[in-house]
Amino acid sequence: MSKNIILNNQEIEHKTRRIAYQIYETFVEEEEVVIAGISKSGYVFAEKIATMLSAISELKVSLCEVHIDKNNPSKEITTSLDKSQYENKGLVLVDDVLNSGTVLAYGIRFFLDVPLKKFKTAVLVDRNHKKYPVKADFKGISLSTSLQEHVQVVFEKDDNYAYLS
Repeated sequence: MSKNIILNNQEIEHKTRRIAYQIYETFVEEEEVVIAGISKSGYVFAEKIATMLSAISELKVSLCEVHIDKNNPSKEITTSLDKSQYENKGLVLVDDVLNSGTVLAYGIRFFLDVPLKKFKTAVLVDRNHKKYPVKADFKGISLSTSLQEHVQVVFEKDDNYAYLS
């Protein structure tokens, strides 16, 4: 199976910076924003956004890991922060790839039970094949792919890239 690189390290850095600026523009009136990354790659991407957001703004940035079973998202969802730590604050739910929308939809549903000031979503790669009517408010790249193609994001120490296989 061949790998077709769709984003290299430099492009991911550029898209992360742009998303951080978009988040800052959206939450500029707030004192604090919570960046909630969906476990594994979504959380790594959330860390990158949080680091960039802290560098470009005065916002207090809190990082939260969201644990969702991607194979069975209807199972219990947990977060690394207590609910009281993101109540009545702005929150951005982050994932690496928006495939069918299933995981993001369950993540959104989880946070809808919490009173938030503002709630947005961000993804690095938005595939245009959704089963659920969810959208990413901030996205690095939109990609129309066939259902047989798979998008994978790799975050390594000194090399990040996204590929289509």
